[in-house]
Amino acid sequence: MREYSINLENSNKKIYSGHIKLGGTSLTGDKISFTNYYMELNGKPFFGICGEFHFSRCDERFWEDEIIKMKMCGINIIATYIFWIHHEEEQGVFEWSGNKNLRSFIHLCAKHGLYVIIRIGPFDHGECRNGGMPDWLFGRPFDVRSNDEEYLVYVRRLYREIGKQVKGLLYKDGGPVIGTQIENEYMHAGAPLEMTTGVSNEWLPAGRDGIEHMKKLKQIAIESGIDTPIYTCTAWGGAAAPEDEMLPLWGGYAFWPWIFYGDVKEHPATPEFIFRDYHNNAIPKCYNFEPGYPPESYPYACCEMGGGMTVFYKYRFQLPPESVEAMALVKAAGGCNFVGYYMFHGGSNPTGKHIVYLNEHATPKISYDFQAPIGEYGQIREHYKRLKLLHYFFKDFEESLCSMKTVLPYNTEDMDPYDIEILRYAARVKDRAGFLFINNYQDHVETREQKDFCIHLQFGSEKITIPEKGGLTLGKDACCIFPFNLEMDGVRLKYATTQLITCTQHNGEKYYFFFIPPGMKGEYGFDSIRTDRIEIDHGEIEKDGGIIRVRVNEAGMSIIKLTSCEGNKINLCTLTREQALNLWKVHLWGRERLIITDANLIVSENELKLECVDKETINFGMFPEIEGEVLIAGAKIGEPIKSGIFSGYMINIPYKKITPEINKIKKSKAVISFKDNLFNGLKEILLRVDYTGDIGYAFIDGRLINDNFCNGAVWEIGLKRYESELVSKGMYIHISPLKKGAHVKSDSTMAARMELCEQEIAEIHSIQAIPVYEVSIKQKM
Repeated sequence: MREYSINLENSNKKIYSGHIKLGGTSLTGDKISFTNYYMELNGKPFFGICGEFHFSRCDERFWEDEIIKMKMCGINIIATYIFWIHHEEEQGVFEWSGNKNLRSFIHLCAKHGLYVIIRIGPFDHGECRNGGMPDWLFGRPFDVRSNDEEYLVYVRRLYREIGKQVKGLLYKDGGPVIGTQIENEYMHAGAPLEMTTGVSNEWLPAGRDGIEHMKKLKQIAIESGIDTPIYTCTAWGGAAAPEDEMLPLWGGYAFWPWIFYGDVKEHPATPEFIFRDYHNNAIPKCYNFEPGYPPESYPYACCEMGGGMTVFYKYRFQLPPESVEAMALVKAAGGCNFVGYYMFHGGSNPTGKHIVYLNEHATPKISYDFQAPIGEYGQIREHYKRLKLLHYFFKDFEESLCSMKTVLPYNTEDMDPYDIEILRYAARVKDRAGFLFINNYQDHVETREQKDFCIHLQFGSEKITIPEKGGLTLGKDACCIFPFNLEMDGVRLKYATTQLITCTQHNGEKYYFFFIPPGMKGEYGFDSIRTDRIEIDHGEIEKDGGIIRVRVNEAGMSIIKLTSCEGNKINLCTLTREQALNLWKVHLWGRERLIITDANLIVSENELKLECVDKETINFGMFPEIEGEVLIAGAKIGEPIKSGIFSGYMINIPYKKITPEINKIKKSKAVISFKDNLFNGLKEILLRVDYTGDIGYAFIDGRLINDNFCNGAVWEIGLKRYESELVSKGMYIHISPLKKGAHVKSDSTMAARMELCEQEIAEIHSIQAIPVYEVSIKQKM
């Protein structure tokens, strides 16, 4: 047995306010403010969960469902870049219609109760051409990204146009726009100047005028009508961050494709998954966090935690969903009360009027899928489901969690990320109650199970051991959060080896939901003095001195029923990992409900929509159960099902196989023809192309609609947005080859060159059209 301990005595956090010049009051009377540790809404802690979604990289017809999908995952703020080149590609001609309609996008965010942070540039980067700056801006007799007045003339014009678009939608007017990011990575990062890249390798500058330029841009933004309670800036890498006027934002990525354009041959293991304390004056700097201010004076907030990462041409990888979950858990453990993901929703680069491709040259010309939790075509991925469990926890317990201090068991400053032997853990605690964070994921290293260990929590003379008997096992690449001394309506949970997700009330009783992390045995330890009665449907109860120990059955759902000495009724529902990943929390038909389903959930007003990919049946269970009759469209209700406290039914989908005509011209080329009424009864069709090669290209009548840098994963293309063209024109797939022994023959006496290679590898293995259905459920009135 390996034994670890952490001293949690005297661990309350000093929290104060009034020194940060950010915040504001809404037309409706709501108020945003800040302490040194977290954001407040109406004087109460607010745990910000921010996801990046670029409106101009998504067809506006799909915005609403995609916004709702983000909300369903617990996102409460959407951040979006406003790429200058997307709106003023031609000098003096601004475009704000179609997928560039910022105003419409913000209205939809407001409709579904989400706040918005606009990232207004002028420089954004975001793998956009010239970092988002239009070509016509360059070569003029001034420096871009500077305080040169000639440059600021164009910035003022851009900001005034943005100001017109957000007028009436700002927080002070009762709108959802709470924040504005000024510039991006100023004095830290430039971008390739795409009009010359590959010839002269010219770059946009990173900036020269420091915080004075940032303050100038903020002044211009306010003068242009962009008046928000929060102004932010990126602060990593020594970027100019005037913290007296802006909230410095941080982040972290574990996959760095940009490093492979030099002499780097192998990706290192990054220190991103080592626990830190980001709010500790005794540790003023640590990896990827070097603030120019005492860290305890400002909240540690993030805007670019790697929710995914795009592949670059020279580095192809498949992003592990475990990395995204572990990143969020490690940041929260370190004192982050405002998480922000880049990207949370992937997208597609729009094409230009004069410059066809508006991307950075190292990335695909169209696809900006980013391997994000929600894909380019709205695909829900595993890391979405993993993050959903964390987000529910962050929000439901934000008032206690936000005020809890980070405590590290040992000095992690010089910890080697390749060291997978030592257990990585940390705690957040206040008044002897809190949460224990454990991480067993490390990028670019093969990890293994952490077996047979226990952790002692020391509070002076008091000690809690997790678990009281036996040892813990945490699965390979897994991470988890355990509560200790958790007050639950009169009952004290001393410890658990299960992870808390959320809670709700029904018929005057409180329900708490947990799940069992990979490799763990589910166990709870309750304070016997505070517990009057206890029973369990699937498990064992053992009384041992002052502790009532309950072991649950890991094979299925189990319910523990408790009564406190004051007579309060408390229920603990323990889910399997699979059940938890399929858990959704919604407000529907007049009350809060929990749903377990293997479909994706979209809830708007009084309608529940189930989105299912390539399924003939859906499992659907709800708690509390549905009252009365429901109206269902797009499917038929089958056999009733019951699992623990969840009641529901099987839903039978009118499944149809999609069989386009595929004509394989050669191994690397295929023409695809589609029949009439292609989308009858379908929400979407995903074309899945399994291939080997260098780059996959998809065309309709000579127009590139999507591309893919081959990384071994199946390439997916959503077809709905091309519906009107597919039947009449069809589409074709071309795979460019991987080449061995390639060289350019250039010994001609004339102006002639020719590529020769020893072997070309390009083959389409299969093409499938996968149906996506949508089922609507409404309560019968």
